[in-house]
Amino acid sequence: MSEQDWSARARENAQYHADKLAEVQQAQAVAGRRLIADFVRQAQATDLPTTELTVRPYKGNGRYRTGIQGWHLLPDRSVGVDADANFYILSAPPSLLARVRGIDLPPTPAPLRVGERDGESMDLTDLLAKRLAAGPNHP
Repeated sequence: MSEQDWSARARENAQYHADKLAEVQQAQAVAGRRLIADFVRQAQATDLPTTELTVRPYKGNGRYRTGIQGWHLLPDRSVGVDADANFYILSAPPSLLARVRGIDLPPTPAPLRVGERDGESMDLTDLLAKRLAAGPNHP
């Protein structure tokens, strides 16, 4: 096999794996959004109050306003969802301007396991059920 053939085959393999990964990620995002939409319906049906989702800087203290109303899912307020079933990771780089103006926070695809990078992961289904069970007394 020539070097050109090997390179072409390697590119094809890489593209195949990238395409498959994108398919899996898309399917997980759809499933996560469906779970969050169910949570939102139940939260609204039980009149679970919303609060403004705020963002914590990577370093330092304080929080940045987002203008997004929703529910914090974890007691440390590191993730949240809004009434439109969008998922948010509530951290951002430190910014003096964000302290004053707030921050424009885009939603992210909802993972089916939350906190895998932190070492304390939990299924999204379990996390949403725990949040509903906590009711308005959630920290």
